[in-house]
Amino acid sequence: MHRILLIAKRDFIATVMTKAFIFGLLILPILFGGSFLVIAGMQNRANQQERHVAILDRTGAVAAAVIEAADEANRKDMFDKLTGRRTMPQYRFVESTPADGNWDHQRLALSDQVRRQELFAFVEIAPDALHPGSGQAPPIAVYSSAGGIDLFQAWFAGPVNDGLRRVRLAQLGVSHDQYAEALTPVRLESMNLVSQDPRTNAILEPRKKGEVESFAVPYALVLMMAMIVLFSANPMLTAVAEDKTQRVFEMMLASATPFEIMAGKVLAALARSLVSSALYIVGGILALQGMAMFGLIPFSVLPWFFVYLVADVTLMCSLGAAFGSACNSTQDAQQLVGILMLPVLIPLMLMVTVLQQPNGGMSTALSLFPLFTPILMMMRQSMPGGVPAWQPWVGLAGVLVFSLVGTWAAARIFRIGILFQGTTPKVADLFRWAVRG
Repeated sequence: MHRILLIAKRDFIATVMTKAFIFGLLILPILFGGSFLVIAGMQNRANQQERHVAILDRTGAVAAAVIEAADEANRKDMFDKLTGRRTMPQYRFVESTPADGNWDHQRLALSDQVRRQELFAFVEIAPDALHPGSGQAPPIAVYSSAGGIDLFQAWFAGPVNDGLRRVRLAQLGVSHDQYAEALTPVRLESMNLVSQDPRTNAILEPRKKGEVESFAVPYALVLMMAMIVLFSANPMLTAVAEDKTQRVFEMMLASATPFEIMAGKVLAALARSLVSSALYIVGGILALQGMAMFGLIPFSVLPWFFVYLVADVTLMCSLGAAFGSACNSTQDAQQLVGILMLPVLIPLMLMVTVLQQPNGGMSTALSLFPLFTPILMMMRQSMPGGVPAWQPWVGLAGVLVFSLVGTWAAARIFRIGILFQGTTPKVADLFRWAVRG
């Protein structure tokens, strides 16, 4: 143990005292925080703009009603009701009709205006949109230069349908004064699940589900864990491969066993990851406190965060040391980086599925798979609904067993790999080393 601690101390100090480690430790939150500030600034700037939208009414009867409904919705949605902050641009709508009756020429002319940024977009209402009969109403075409998710299209769907309904009600004899009551929508409220006080057995009042606590908090914790694990495991692989090519291990083996060398390096990587995670967690708590969002901090899952982090870093760094010891050059090590990253990247790609159905059968099964448990179970635990009490313990048991077995196998590979020279071993060779030692 003394030799393991000496090796760990030497690797830890040699790394944390470098400018690269300090720079990376500080620049990462600055880059991520700065990117969110830049996005927020760009969104705020876009919200201050005035955008012009043309309406091509092929029905000849609904343009005025659609523009009236859109103007009302724009005035109502433009400012946040609590803070008074402007949350969307101001849209100006105008009806456009072809002078020569040629709708194709009119579409081309309006498209050119959008390209010249004279218009933000134009909307074409199909001729039978007002009276689709018994069939499905035809789609209303929105022409714009926006890519990806078109926020205007998502917002405008409400006003354009509202305008069409107003014309239909008028044709059915409903007076204009009754439009508001007839068209008032029912608002859906997203709520957390009802829970019971374990001490008094009283049913607690349900709480509204906020977007920050249901998405941002789980996403931030998972992203932080993934980055720390990757930044700990990937350098281990290349560093061990480089030390092997420089014959450093041949000198170290004179005073320590292969297991002690690998254990010391893994322990140093674990200490670095705990330092990084503690700094980021404390910084995040202080930032939320400064923004008066202290209640969003998931204190109940923070111990689980560090437990999963220790298990995941130990396993990934052990595998990184094993893979690095089997390489004969740093180029060989670079080819194995992708394989080493898979246990972290695959859960990240499954995040959307887990967020949509956190307690579904697929999400539960994936989060109980040991390689995916640290990231996916942490995400599910940090969401408002939580998980059944037994699942984190079962997942943790699987992670610990898998980590112990993986570390044991990695140590056996490392013992042979650090002295193995010549051709790069195949995957079958690594399995044979792990089993036979």
